[in-house]
Amino acid sequence: KDFSLSNEKDAHASASDENLERGNWSNKGDYLLSMVGYAVGLGNVWRFPYLTYQNGGGAFLIPYTLMLALAGLPLFFMECSLGQFASLGPISVWRILPLFQGVGITMVIISTFVAIYYNVIIAYALYYLFASFQKVLPWSDCFSWADEFCSKTRLVSDCNATLHGEVIHANYSFVTSNNLTCMNGTVNYKPVQFPSEQYWNKVALQRSSGLDETGNIVWYLALCLLLSWMIVGAALFKGIKSSGKVVYFTALFPYIILLILLVRGATLEGALNGIEYYIGRQSNITKLMEAEVWKDAATQIFYSLSVAWGGLVALSSYNKFHNNCYSDAILVCVTNCATSVFAGFAIFSVLGHMAFVSERPVSEVVDSGFDLAFVAYPEALSKLPVSPLWSFLFFFMLLLLGLDSQFATIETLTTTIQDIYPEVMKKLRIPVTLGVCILLFLLGLTCVTQAGIYWVNLIDHFCAGWGILIAAVLEIIGIVYIYGGNRFIEDIEMMIGKKSCLFWLWWRTCWFFITPVLLMAILIWSLVTFSPPTYGSVLYPAWGTAVGWCMIIFCVIWIPIVAILKIVKAEGNLCQRIVSCCRPAANWGPYLECHRGERYSHVVDPKKEKEHEIPTVSGFVY
Repeated sequence: KDFSLSNEKDAHASASDENLERGNWSNKGDYLLSMVGYAVGLGNVWRFPYLTYQNGGGAFLIPYTLMLALAGLPLFFMECSLGQFASLGPISVWRILPLFQGVGITMVIISTFVAIYYNVIIAYALYYLFASFQKVLPWSDCFSWADEFCSKTRLVSDCNATLHGEVIHANYSFVTSNNLTCMNGTVNYKPVQFPSEQYWNKVALQRSSGLDETGNIVWYLALCLLLSWMIVGAALFKGIKSSGKVVYFTALFPYIILLILLVRGATLEGALNGIEYYIGRQSNITKLMEAEVWKDAATQIFYSLSVAWGGLVALSSYNKFHNNCYSDAILVCVTNCATSVFAGFAIFSVLGHMAFVSERPVSEVVDSGFDLAFVAYPEALSKLPVSPLWSFLFFFMLLLLGLDSQFATIETLTTTIQDIYPEVMKKLRIPVTLGVCILLFLLGLTCVTQAGIYWVNLIDHFCAGWGILIAAVLEIIGIVYIYGGNRFIEDIEMMIGKKSCLFWLWWRTCWFFITPVLLMAILIWSLVTFSPPTYGSVLYPAWGTAVGWCMIIFCVIWIPIVAILKIVKAEGNLCQRIVSCCRPAANWGPYLECHRGERYSHVVDPKKEKEHEIPTVSGFVY
């Protein structure tokens, strides 16, 4: 076959690549920044700082660091090594253990669900970004869209006061009209909403009363969603060759913005109070005695590093075979966690100033998730001089953090398609990539209706939780206990060179025992403490919860389905069939013949393999 001719049609590969079939990263920087961009996302800014504050401040860094070493890094290193060794995406890489190929399908389906709603969050950031181009921020005051509950300050409802030597309980208007003074600790406040909260619900989302009330498509959010998909499609039209260049901006510029926000925040009155709540004198070492703190640390590490989504395998599959994936894994993991800690200072310094200006304790202005990104922090920024500038920088940072994570997620899907239909992707990479973006845009329109935020929250609550944990547990059990942990270590040494037994002692300890036990503990804890989804005070209808369960079942059902199909199509009695499905496929091994050596000299050349281990309309072929 004349590969030079086919490469002219596929911008994903170039003549200088080691792997002319699939292509490689243009250089190490492209890969590292893509990995950092994938791992460092919105959760680093809107979830980690709140968890730290909630779980004992600086003391939380102890379980967080331990969980990084015991659970996050071992799984991260395993996935990077797996993708790089086989040069295959998250489904095809399960040639290593055909019985568990459904785990790869689960990863890809969950990534698809996440890609749908994650771009909706990027659309929210785009909307607020455009709304910042005004002299006065539209959420800085109670304008025409506000109702009677909107107020920039807390309104006193009633209190106790002293009148003619007697203590009375009266409404605040009576107290002020009679020149009385409220007694300390007796003041009750009216239930009010700050302008930023009402703007988020009434203007940005046009939020309905619940999942039952779908309402109309919010046209400006739909346009922002379309724009975000256009950006993603444009960045990925040449695959890793184009996205690898875009991430030099999208992965690095957020750090500049975070530094600017931190410097500005640190100069504000009250900033020190905010930082003390985050990681200073408010730290509570006794919190480490609570199991919930350790669970939060493990969960945050697990989701923050994006393990078991399939993206790490997909991105690493474009590495050159002898790339040092060990040092890459450590660098990316440390960068990710350092970013989370750094972001907390930028967030809490500004929130501390907001608490100072509004004369409230820091605990009342701190929040996480959507409420931090689109309510609390915008409210704080609106109180600064030149507030539109700071608002623009913050939402531009959110946009970039979201985009490079989204690039990697879509690259996971296109890599899967490339492994299944390599000839199609050579000729039609751009149409296929655009087709994926258009399809996911159309599916995401439900999330920009007036009930859209409820759908975003529902998908996040179910799909981004248990499915990933189940996939991770099966992944590490399958590779370490069925394929063989020592055998996998030998595979890694083919790439990075021979290492001492002492070097592998830590990784063996984690892979064989600590990491799977921790993942099982998190999974069981999550199942035991399950609570029906809610958005704020809004409860979901029973059918909404049922839809959530259907989504997660649809994601994980492929694991037993594929396993059963593999066993049915194998030969021999039941025991022999199971054993044969637990052996690597005939074409498992390094992608290129020059890297196989004696250990994999028997491997069937993947380029000559005409049958793929993937699901088709008619069933599964092998």
